[in-house]
Amino acid sequence: MRFRFLTPVLAFAGIAVVMWYALFNLNPTEIPTELINKPAPEFALEPVPGYGPGLAQSDLATGKVVLLNVFASWCVACMAEHPFFMKLKAQDTVDIYGLNYKDTPDAAAQWLARHGNPYKRTGVDLKGRVGIDFGVYGVPETFVISPDGKILDKIIGPVSEDMFDARIRPLLNGAGS
Repeated sequence: MRFRFLTPVLAFAGIAVVMWYALFNLNPTEIPTELINKPAPEFALEPVPGYGPGLAQSDLATGKVVLLNVFASWCVACMAEHPFFMKLKAQDTVDIYGLNYKDTPDAAAQWLARHGNPYKRTGVDLKGRVGIDFGVYGVPETFVISPDGKILDKIIGPVSEDMFDARIRPLLNGAGS
């Protein structure tokens, strides 16, 4: 009877150990996806108003590695990666396609007008259905697409220059061909 108070203490200690392990050993940007090495899902979307033709699955199979960036005007983290994407465009490093996720077309157009457009094409996924097909958890997310339109990698969160050099550049340099 005297040890009955130990049950909640032991339960708390067990939960604390699991949380401690997860905090220092799991990387939230590496959530597995079943789509790696599979063709990008089929879709066809209207463009962000004023930003060229729309975006479809067929646009991603360009014969070279490209990026599909999931963004939104309301996304704070998208703003963190946006200047880097503008730099990649200016250097003609890689073609980037923009999937505008659960955003109003006008807000997306205003955001791109204000901050610049790094995208070769854009598509508006107003209801998030295409995002569901891609397994999008939130924004930003970036998919590395092979020359034949297969998903090579999925990056959750903002793409930084260090992350680009470590995970994307090797795919651009031939590992994804």
